[in-house]
Amino acid sequence: RNMSSAGPEGRKKMRECNGLIDSLVYYVQGAIADHEPNDKATENCVCILHNLSYQLEIELPESYTQSIYMQRRNISSIDKTPGCFGTRSRKVKEKQQDTPLPEEKSNPRGVESLWHSTLIRIYLSLIAKSTRNYTQEASLGALQNLTAGTGPMPFAVARTVVQKANGLPSIRAMLHVSHPAVKKTAVSLLRNLSRNTSLQNDIAREVLPELVSILPESVPGSDIVCETTASICYTLYNLTQSSSHNARLLLNSDSLPKIIAISMNDSNMFSKASRAASVLLYSLWSHTDLHSAYKK
Repeated sequence: RNMSSAGPEGRKKMRECNGLIDSLVYYVQGAIADHEPNDKATENCVCILHNLSYQLEIELPESYTQSIYMQRRNISSIDKTPGCFGTRSRKVKEKQQDTPLPEEKSNPRGVESLWHSTLIRIYLSLIAKSTRNYTQEASLGALQNLTAGTGPMPFAVARTVVQKANGLPSIRAMLHVSHPAVKKTAVSLLRNLSRNTSLQNDIAREVLPELVSILPESVPGSDIVCETTASICYTLYNLTQSSSHNARLLLNSDSLPKIIAISMNDSNMFSKASRAASVLLYSLWSHTDLHSAYKK
C-alpha cells in the first residue's frame, strides 16, 4: 500500500508485476463472497488498486493505447503526489469523447483488470456493503480515478457504473455519511460521471435532490467542505447546462437560496465554492424559458 503511493515509476513497476493485480482482485472477491468486507486486508487491497488506477489513462503502455484510444491527449499540470486519499484525481475539463471501448475480455489479466467491469462491480459492492470508511473512500476514489480522463475509457467506465451496474444508489448513500472525506470523494465521482451527456438525465433523476440536500445554507466553514460544495455546484452545472428539464428540477428543489448565499461570499478562503456557485447561477440564467420562474 505504501509502495503504491511512490509515484509514476512505482505504479508502473507494480502494474507490470506478474500476478499482483490479479491476486489483489482475487482476495477482495473472496472477502465479498465470504461476507467480510470490513477486514483490514481488504482495505489495503482496495487502497493499492485505487493507487494503481491513478492517472491510468495517460500511463498505460503504448500497446494498450494503440488498441484502445483514437488519440492520446497531452494534459499539463498533473499532480505529482499520488496517494490513497486526498485530492489526487486529475482535474479535467468538463468535456467528453463518447467513444466505446473495444469489447471487454472475459478473463482480464493484470492491468486490464483495473478498468474491467468485474472490478467496477467489486468497488460498488464494497461501497454498499463495507462500513469501513477507508474502504469506502478507496473504492469511490478508484472509480473517481477511472472516470477522470477525457478518452473513451473513462466514459465507458461511467456507463458501466450508472447503467450496467446500477451504481448510483450506492454512491448516493455515501452523500450522507458523517465522514467528510468519503462524502467529498463521492461528490467528486458524481462530478466525473455527470460529464457524460448520455447519463445526465439518469444522474439528475437519481441524485440531484440528494446533492441539493447536502448543500450548506451558506458558505462552508472548512476547506474540505468548501471543496465538496464546489464539486456539488459543478456537478449541478453539468446536469443543468444543456437541459432545461434538469434546470427546472433544480429550481423546484428550493436550492436557489442556498446557491445564491454561497455565491455572494467574497472571502478568499471560500472563493472556490463561491465561484462554482456563481458559474452555476450564470448557467441557470441561460435557460430563458425559466426566467419568470426564477424571478418568482
